[in-house]
Amino acid sequence: MRPDRQARPEYVGAFREIAARIASSLTDTPKRLLPIRMFVAGGAALHLYTGARISHDIDAAFSSRIALPDDLQVGYDDADGAGRLLYFDRQYSDSLALLHEDASEDSVPLELEGIDPDVLDVRLLTPVDLAVSKLGRFSTQDRDDIAALAQRKLIDSAALRRRAEEALVSFVGDTQRVRGSIDIACRIIDDARARVRKRRKS
Repeated sequence: MRPDRQARPEYVGAFREIAARIASSLTDTPKRLLPIRMFVAGGAALHLYTGARISHDIDAAFSSRIALPDDLQVGYDDADGAGRLLYFDRQYSDSLALLHEDASEDSVPLELEGIDPDVLDVRLLTPVDLAVSKLGRFSTQDRDDIAALAQRKLIDSAALRRRAEEALVSFVGDTQRVRGSIDIACRIIDDARARVRKRRKS
């Protein structure tokens, strides 16, 4: 897929530059180990899907252990002329998120000009897996992100509940709070989609 048409082109350009720097660092990697898959989550994936809120960092995991290059931050001017910075979050780990075991396999390839997918295969978590990944922390921002996905009809409550409950099978510890988050998220999705339908009828 290509980034959503509402995604800020300046942001997409900065994202592409960081991906290009990672791809360039793989030049001497044996071909039998390629491509390296980069699985993008968090606010970066949300913006590329929806054009909603601008994220300052890129949360991503890789299919192999990778020695990342040093310079993974890019400054750019937003459409209003404000200076912004996008950086790759080296502290990100998907081990604490609620994530379906098939999330990586089901991820969506992202087309970026100048990035050879045979070297670096940049992929976004599917919208439903992106929503599920937000249920562990489930902050106000996470709830808003889930609503943004629902408003664009990228997720529905039935799919979210099914995927989240399947993910819970391999999620250890006290899952009662997360189960409550699933119920709240489903209501958020249904309310968001209902508001969209109401606007279209008016």
